[in-house]
Formats: sequence, C-alpha cells, structure tokens
Amino acid sequence: MKADKLRVFVDYEKLDEALKEQIKLVYPTGFSQHLISFNNAKGERVSALRFETFEKIYLIKMSIQMADKIVEDDDDFDDDGNLKEDVREKYEEEHSDVDYLSENDNYDVD
Repeated sequence: MKADKLRVFVDYEKLDEALKEQIKLVYPTGFSQHLISFNNAKGERVSALRFETFEKIYLIKMSIQMADKIVEDDDDFDDDGNLKEDVREKYEEEHSDVDYLSENDNYDVD
C-alpha cells in the first residue's frame, strides 16, 4: 500500500462500528502488542494502533492500558483477549468485500 496516504489521528471511540469490526479482524488477539510510539506535532510521546485502508492510514490513539481495557470490556473478545470464533466468522462474512483487509500485515486469511 502507498505511504503517501492521508494520516488520521483519532480516538477509538470515534470510529464507526464497521471500522472497529475490521480492526478486530486485523488484530484478533488484541491491540496492546501492536501499538507504535512516536512524537506528535507537539513533541509529546504518544502511542497508537496503526490501521490502513486504501484511502487512509489511521493512527488510533491508545495506551497499552487503554488497549487492554478496550478488549477486556468488549464482548466480541473472550476472557483470554482473543476475538471469539463466531464473531470473527460473522465479521469476515460482513466485510468480505473489503479488499484492503487481506493486504494488512496482521490479517490472517484462511
């Protein structure tokens, strides 16, 4: 995918449900181990989850603690922090027309 895409720095809560579902497919074992750290425009050290579509690169603001809490509070994940099999199958079916999911580094295509 091209590196010259629009970068969007956004809170997880502000994403629409379809995008959240796609992110869960790309990161079915949770988010915290996939966070990247960088200095923002103000020179502050921040962490974010990277998610790329054909049009944009999303940098979803979250700390390790927040990433763990999101998964812990989400009924789509089991007690071990893994996306439930039936949920994964449902989202794969709903988003089967989303080509960029298969190009994402972490997405596991059967």
